[in-house]
Amino acid sequence: MSTSDNVFLASDESVLEVAQWLAEALGLEPVADAGLEDDERLFRRGGRAGSSVVAVKVRPNGFAVADPEPDEVQAIDRYPIDLSVWIVGRKDEAEQLAETTAIFDNLVAARPDVPALLVHNLDTLVSAHLPGAGTRTFDSPITPDVEDIDTWRSWVRT
Repeated sequence: MSTSDNVFLASDESVLEVAQWLAEALGLEPVADAGLEDDERLFRRGGRAGSSVVAVKVRPNGFAVADPEPDEVQAIDRYPIDLSVWIVGRKDEAEQLAETTAIFDNLVAARPDVPALLVHNLDTLVSAHLPGAGTRTFDSPITPDVEDIDTWRSWVRT
């Protein structure tokens, strides 16, 4: 099971600037954590059903490759901000994906000017939002990797 799902953002703002407007737009409560790096912020919010707590860590995208070889290209490479999302406590993969999808949808509604990708388990590109093109949820599972570039290329910041 995935321990977290991710929403990747393409913004020219710093992680801390994004974290500030993100908290306001999504109704996130800051969480103090001595283990955070200087360029990371941790938040929480109630789950949609009200029985769970959702954690959101805003941090630099450590999965992107700055200058990838042609066979290493990923959809997330031009998205410098990573929102790692997980359910606190018990693990339920379907609920976690539903909560991450809700965060993605809320984010796109609040900031339609910011390109965003919803990635499940770092291996499935679920949805993409690109200003001017709109939002697409992919019907069949595709990867964010080069083997599916023909499917996601027009929906991803390049």
